[in-house]
Amino acid sequence: MMQDAAVSITWVSSADAIPAELWEQCFPPLLEGRWWYAALERSGLEDQFSFLYALLMRADVPIGIAPAFLMDVPLDIIAPPSLARLLRSIGTYFPRLRYIKTFFIGSPCSDEGAVGLISGVRLREVAAVLQDAACERARVAGASAIVWKDFPDNAAAELDVLRIERSLFKLVSYPGTIVPRLEGSFEGYLKTLNAARRNNLKRKLKRSRAMGALDVSFIQHPEEPVLEEIFNLFWQTYLNSKTSFERLTRQFFRQIAGEDVSHFILLRMPHTGKLAAFMLCFRLGSRVINKFIGLDYAYARDWYLYFRLWEEAVDWATKAGAAELQSGQTGYMAKLDLGHKLVPLTNYCMHRNPFIHRIFAFATRYISWSTLDDDLEIYLRAHDADKK
Repeated sequence: MMQDAAVSITWVSSADAIPAELWEQCFPPLLEGRWWYAALERSGLEDQFSFLYALLMRADVPIGIAPAFLMDVPLDIIAPPSLARLLRSIGTYFPRLRYIKTFFIGSPCSDEGAVGLISGVRLREVAAVLQDAACERARVAGASAIVWKDFPDNAAAELDVLRIERSLFKLVSYPGTIVPRLEGSFEGYLKTLNAARRNNLKRKLKRSRAMGALDVSFIQHPEEPVLEEIFNLFWQTYLNSKTSFERLTRQFFRQIAGEDVSHFILLRMPHTGKLAAFMLCFRLGSRVINKFIGLDYAYARDWYLYFRLWEEAVDWATKAGAAELQSGQTGYMAKLDLGHKLVPLTNYCMHRNPFIHRIFAFATRYISWSTLDDDLEIYLRAHDADKK
């Protein structure tokens, strides 16, 4: 236990070790709550992550929860392209030089970092003591770095104390994506797009329908044979992704399928019944999160399956009363064409070795959206050209 004034922190290794009532107070919709972290714990991800949680107390009264995890991070996912190639090459022979064991505050699979606090408690009040506790926990675990992962701009003022009082440096992260305004129907959503994007989407949907009809279903709690189909498509998509983070398992889909917030959109070939595409969505109050997709790449390009999925997802979300649709990180070009807005996210970082800390802090000046993702580089170049 570590203590600073009236705030104390105790680490626990399971979401179930924290009362459900506190989870509900600290992680209400629109956030992924206890169900999400419990599902991750039970998904056989031990080879990638070790999960733990900081229980924040003041005068023996629980005031917050900070999810955390340990991970060996491949440095090439954040390095500029030339350095990333060098790191991958070196890592073939010296794996330890490619990875850095890191203690994260946040979730490995959530789109935004969050420390859940009860009403009336500010993040700035607990950030420094939580950082100190994380630093000690990282030392015990043999982690070299501490990172507050993917925190949105509205947390920046609260977390500035980490930069000022604990000398953490800021590192730009892969932005999130969101359609912040849904308009009651798919046709209403189309009207929110500019003419070029609207016509482009309609053209792709027309070409897709010319290939043939697809059977659409919306299901919850799918049974094992369907889950096997879903996982197989997820794995295809994972292997075809340019940027991959977490490597999910069959156990994860079994766990998450049991949650009432989980909704699966399925597209099947009508004559064979073969699953061609799926989208897993979470319905959290007025927000729907487009969490994971899977595509059969034998059909994906000619059938424009991603856009068929998106049409069904928007239609379902609007009918469910959602006001916004969040789609997470990566795959930016398609999402931007669909009217998503980029959501800036920031990592707050510290290396426990002061010398390496200074080197990393200096290196972050050369990391930007453009260096993180080719799609973002193309988008930013076009955006700058439009301004001229």
